[in-house]
Amino acid sequence: MSLINITPREYQQTIFQTAKDANTLVVLPTGLGKTLIALLLTIERQKAFPGQKALFLAPTRPLVEQHLNYFKKHLPELFASLEIFTGSVQAPKRKSLFERADIIFSTPQCISNDVQKALYSLHDVSLLIIDEAHRCLKNYAYTKVVNAYKNQSENQRILGLTASPGHEPQKIKEICKHLDIEEIELRSRESPDVSKYLQTLDFEKVEVPFPSEFLEIKTILKKLFDSNVEKLRQRNLLFGPANKITLLKLQGRLFPRIQQRDFNALHGVSLTAQSIKISHALELLETQTLSSFDKYLKSIKLQAQQKKSKAVQKLVAAPEFALTEQLLKNLLDKEMEHPKVEELSVIMENQFKENPKAKTIIFAQFRDTISLLAKKLNKIPEVKAKVFVGQAKKGSGSNSTGLNQKEQKAIIQDFHDGKINVLCATSIGEEGLDIPEVSSVIFYEPIPSAIRKIQRAGRTARLAPGSLKILITKDTRDVAHHYASAARERKMHSVLEDVKKDLKNPKTLNDFK
Repeated sequence: MSLINITPREYQQTIFQTAKDANTLVVLPTGLGKTLIALLLTIERQKAFPGQKALFLAPTRPLVEQHLNYFKKHLPELFASLEIFTGSVQAPKRKSLFERADIIFSTPQCISNDVQKALYSLHDVSLLIIDEAHRCLKNYAYTKVVNAYKNQSENQRILGLTASPGHEPQKIKEICKHLDIEEIELRSRESPDVSKYLQTLDFEKVEVPFPSEFLEIKTILKKLFDSNVEKLRQRNLLFGPANKITLLKLQGRLFPRIQQRDFNALHGVSLTAQSIKISHALELLETQTLSSFDKYLKSIKLQAQQKKSKAVQKLVAAPEFALTEQLLKNLLDKEMEHPKVEELSVIMENQFKENPKAKTIIFAQFRDTISLLAKKLNKIPEVKAKVFVGQAKKGSGSNSTGLNQKEQKAIIQDFHDGKINVLCATSIGEEGLDIPEVSSVIFYEPIPSAIRKIQRAGRTARLAPGSLKILITKDTRDVAHHYASAARERKMHSVLEDVKKDLKNPKTLNDFK
């Protein structure tokens, strides 16, 4: 059967041949055609098991719709009945839709709920496709559907798709074990059978200085942070490094002890809460914008005035906090901003002089940063920038900047049509979404996660040459994060190769499964 308007590439055919005969985890960077491999395998399983179904799961509704539209676009019209499952469809209707559909696209939550209620069985599902397979362990609904599938299906085949499963051996092994993976197909942009299809990617590390005025504030806050950490060590509560992650884990361990009237833990929770807030403030100062740093300090002060917790009251009462506020006010009065903001403006001006038709995605961690960047960049005549963020978080109040899925779609369409030429995006722009290819990707800050780095970078240099720029503030955590993600990416490849060998070795395979 011929596909419509698409021809698989050599590496896609190779991976498909593997997936045809074994449960396979496909690790392929964003934009290199994982969905086409899923489509080829769906066709093969539909032919091999007439009357049976394929179930394609993706973690979000927009991704589910994207996969459905891709299948519709490339499958002959009468090949199969395609259905999308959502919670808005009444249960009795979902039951009849499931029974008559050949290929079902859904979020895991929807199928998980239905299977739990025995609305239908997965007995006749001959292919289960798991998109963003690295989420399989955290997403409880994914886990439930996979377990039900392994228990109920008569003719099983599982295909896991991800741009990166992370760098931790244990997690990669857990994903493989959970999905009964027998083969791993790993490709990078540099793989010989992939690179010939891609365009050149120019990479540039753009370093900016950390101003001495910022360093003065950092030194004061770091002194307060170190003092709290030392008290935690003296109380035998904290061992090893002190960073946001270790402090959050410590907080989680201490909370249950408070219930037992453990006064050491009570003091520890207060010190930990203060330390986490200081750590976040330092991150904003070092890597984001002065505006977001200012906004965060004001939110802490407000919490103290409202007596939200003893921890914030103690933090605001510290002389170092008052000094920080004063020094920050001096900088804001001079209209100072983080040097990255100015650097980014220069990069964008030069880019549009060279190529007026350029399209760019700028990634940053925080919504406040994204909003400020869009506002600043729109002052450049050639720039038409829009904020691209996820939905407002529940309980985050009416002031929270969130976009619903309809608004997200409209922005992507405007970007596609050229009405917008710069997307200022948070992590929502990293995963899966069908965003048009761009001339350049800019990281406002490096991120330590290999998964997220690979997803961000995959937005360019596929069909046309592209560039990737990472802004790094010297002598800050930016530097460590940049090298951490590079090291983790290298580690991911070596770990995956090791796990591949384990899958082939009958002795380790038994332990593995």
